[in-house]
Amino acid sequence: MSRKSRITPEEALAYHFEPTPGKYEVVATTPMATQRDLSLAYSPGVAVPVEHIARDPGLAYDYTVKGNMVAVVSNGTAILGMGNLGALASKPVMEGKAVLFKRFADVNAIDIELATEDADEIIKAVHLMSPTFGGINLEDIKAPECFIIEQRLKELCDIPVFHDDQHGTAVICAAGLINALELSGKRIEDCRIVLNGAGAAGIACLELLKSMGARHDNCIMCDTKGVIYQGRTEGMNQWKSAHAAVTDARTLEEAMVGADVFLGVSAKGAVTPEMVQAMADNPVIFAMANPDPEITPEEAHAVRPDAIVATGRSDYPNQVNNVLGFPYLFRGALDIHARAINDEMKIACARALAELAREDVPDEVAMAYGRKLSFGRDYIIPTPFDPRLIYTIPPAVAKAGMDTGVARRPIIDMDAYRHTLRSRMDPTASIQQSLFARARQAQSRMIFAEGDDERVLRAAVAYQRAGLGKALVVGQDEDVKRRLETAGLGDAVRELSIVNAANSRHLDAYKSFLYKRLQRKGFDQRDVHRMATRDRHIFSALMLAHGHGDGLVTGATRKSALVMDMINHVFDARAQDGAVGVSALLHKGRIVLIADTLVHEWPEEDDLADIATRAAGVARSLGLEPRVAFVSFSTFGYPVSERAQKMHLAPDVLDRRGVDFEYEGEMTVDVALNANAAAHYPFSRLTGPANILVVPARHSASISVKLMQEMAGATVIGPILTGVPKPIQILSTGATVNDIMNMAVMAACRVGLTSK
Repeated sequence: MSRKSRITPEEALAYHFEPTPGKYEVVATTPMATQRDLSLAYSPGVAVPVEHIARDPGLAYDYTVKGNMVAVVSNGTAILGMGNLGALASKPVMEGKAVLFKRFADVNAIDIELATEDADEIIKAVHLMSPTFGGINLEDIKAPECFIIEQRLKELCDIPVFHDDQHGTAVICAAGLINALELSGKRIEDCRIVLNGAGAAGIACLELLKSMGARHDNCIMCDTKGVIYQGRTEGMNQWKSAHAAVTDARTLEEAMVGADVFLGVSAKGAVTPEMVQAMADNPVIFAMANPDPEITPEEAHAVRPDAIVATGRSDYPNQVNNVLGFPYLFRGALDIHARAINDEMKIACARALAELAREDVPDEVAMAYGRKLSFGRDYIIPTPFDPRLIYTIPPAVAKAGMDTGVARRPIIDMDAYRHTLRSRMDPTASIQQSLFARARQAQSRMIFAEGDDERVLRAAVAYQRAGLGKALVVGQDEDVKRRLETAGLGDAVRELSIVNAANSRHLDAYKSFLYKRLQRKGFDQRDVHRMATRDRHIFSALMLAHGHGDGLVTGATRKSALVMDMINHVFDARAQDGAVGVSALLHKGRIVLIADTLVHEWPEEDDLADIATRAAGVARSLGLEPRVAFVSFSTFGYPVSERAQKMHLAPDVLDRRGVDFEYEGEMTVDVALNANAAAHYPFSRLTGPANILVVPARHSASISVKLMQEMAGATVIGPILTGVPKPIQILSTGATVNDIMNMAVMAACRVGLTSK
């Protein structure tokens, strides 16, 4: 089980406020620079697709974003278990749902909050706007209105209408149950199933399981008043009545006796150990109440070690998480221009998820979760960050839609479709998830050198509260306390370890070590005393050198060149020592490493080969298979230039060394990164676009990285310092809290560390 992280209100508000309010923006996908562009985008050019769509409405999928656009609609009457807080209060949740669509399945989504509790008004509003979208995702609308709204919209609209609170939970629950029953040696047709919580999700769960073969009278539904049995009148409605069973049981406790399966979408503590004890052999318990389950896995296993337990929480195995379903259901439905998402498509999704959980788990997925994953009692449902989901689930959904006649445009070549889906994956997100999981597993003591900077303090607090390890802040107690209070984090002062150089009990040992290193370099003992007590970068490096921390993050307040000079007083981190700086650029789902961005001013061919080798090590630490391009303004010898000669010779150095990664050069950046440009050079040894660019000099590296950051909005992680004996990461002076966190995670994961 992973360590629980703690998110403070201040962090949550800052996340939604910075760098701009909200969680997404609208970006044009076509040129918008010239008068001609504007004429094509609007008048008069736009008239042409308008006329075509008027004649054939199906062409809206070809000429507009309709085919990849979903509306996330709510009125805020049932927000995340918080109840009826209104339409406007639901907006952060709906924005979150929109970005999950984009992150996991590359589906564009727009949140729409409707300020009414009248079901008829919601139905009318959504129906009127439905031509805009390829699908409608209803969210956080209370029962029973959600049933009425969804059913009526399904009748009125010719696009999928899907209430995720109902069907998303049902699909993931069904997927887990398929595998749990296989492990238990049971058939769904024979199982006695007890469900607690007769709301939207609970009713949808039972309906889907019955469509998969569960028998009506084997399924007992309970609400706050007890068992829903035939003949009960109190607290009933038409949706509950449809699931009333013939049974003598009147309470949840009675219903649980001999039950094979418990499904909970109710409240914390609704199930007692005694109830679990009374269940049949090899019971299956899905305690899905959030944020706290009906019974914890520890409590259930204490009385029934043979139980298979799932919850809705990420800090337990077998998380029933809707994000495994809705993005991929809509992806498959949109790609066949579906009129609806029907039961067959939902069942296909559940079965595909179940089958995926039985397959061998890729190393990068196991690495992301910090533990070995294999099909069994603690792994019956795939993990949300499994990259195979995007090209496994939508094809199954699409095929079911095609087989049941709801597809307007069937997919002819399913293999080509799967290949297209693979290209929609965002590798940068999975890499970052993997790094954070590895850092959480490592539990490193991270030294944050600049305790007089609010950004650093906020990052240190976030590092510790995220469960990544212990934050050691170098600074003065009163100053750190005051700055934390100013940042709204006054309570965090008790959590952090504040280290003051002036009163460190290790100071004499530090000074002795430093004097031995510097006594023949023009420094006397007074110089060493001043450096150890007054320069936080040197003091922090001394802490790291003596094992009083596991990693170091520094440089937010001083230029990187100066910080490197200070670090070199304690460690051998110069170019001749093998140190290299590698910056990672993350942009539009691509990750490219650029080197050297920190150490080598003007490398020659042997240095360039060293840089390539170090960068390849960083790439592998990030889960990438290295493909190195030595980039220049010339490609394979043309135009001829003395300044490009070293880039031409560097591959020859690697040839002689016999390295185990792909490399090629010299070449221009477009040949390195663009497959079409590279196709003109079929003799190239690169099997795909390069993911490491080795540049001629540090100034060209700096220009490239900062240009991408400022003009293209790329996320920059680094420069990552590699080739040094301890995890040290140097920040830029403009680093944000998130940047500092990313670099701390790099240090915690020991990215770029050598064995020296």
